[in-house]
Amino acid sequence: MVVGLREFALRTGDGSGKPILDEPNGEELMLVQPSVAVALGNRSIESPGTLYITSRKLIWLSDVDMAKGYAVDFLAISLHAVSRDPEAYSSPCIYTQIEVEEDEDEDESDTESTAVLDLSKIREMRLVPSDSSQLDTLFDVFCECAELNPEPIEEEEEVGGGHNWVFSADQMDVHGGAEEDAEWQISQSPTSVIGHSNGDEGLAQPMLELQINDQRFEDAEEMVHESEPKDH
Repeated sequence: MVVGLREFALRTGDGSGKPILDEPNGEELMLVQPSVAVALGNRSIESPGTLYITSRKLIWLSDVDMAKGYAVDFLAISLHAVSRDPEAYSSPCIYTQIEVEEDEDEDESDTESTAVLDLSKIREMRLVPSDSSQLDTLFDVFCECAELNPEPIEEEEEVGGGHNWVFSADQMDVHGGAEEDAEWQISQSPTSVIGHSNGDEGLAQPMLELQINDQRFEDAEEMVHESEPKDH
């Protein structure tokens, strides 16, 4: 189940205004960026607050209203990027797309700009730091935390046997032109993996060099002809 943007108001009681994290389960604070405004969907930008990036999620807490804040898990963020194009948005920002639960009864026009804000329907969020020179740092931390939260493998992919093989460009070469059959080469050293399939470590074991080409079979045919008895 996708859990998108949600309200967050859990702050420590020491007067610092920091969010309460799930530290017993390993959640760590990765970066604190003050003076960050937020814009949800097509709505107007809100007053600046403080952005907390943890190993699990993004948390934005208002500096004006201590009861106001938002949070979204990295698993729900499908895209993040640095935006500096004034035609795309008026201020440099971190642009994010958020996965939401699809509602068949929902009208095509988003509820993002309506008077009643439904956070679970927000598909876009922009984080606008007052110091735009921090955008690259924010982006790097976003990338690091996204790697810490890979998308879980669907159960049917694990059981059903559907494998998503991945090969790098240097592992597969196609040679030959229109006048000769293509020669395929999939080569890999015995100490590395030729490809991998999500959810099946057994299929990702090291594989020896595999070469399939027409010349090999032509040589084999010549050997067979040479071994046949000749008529005298």
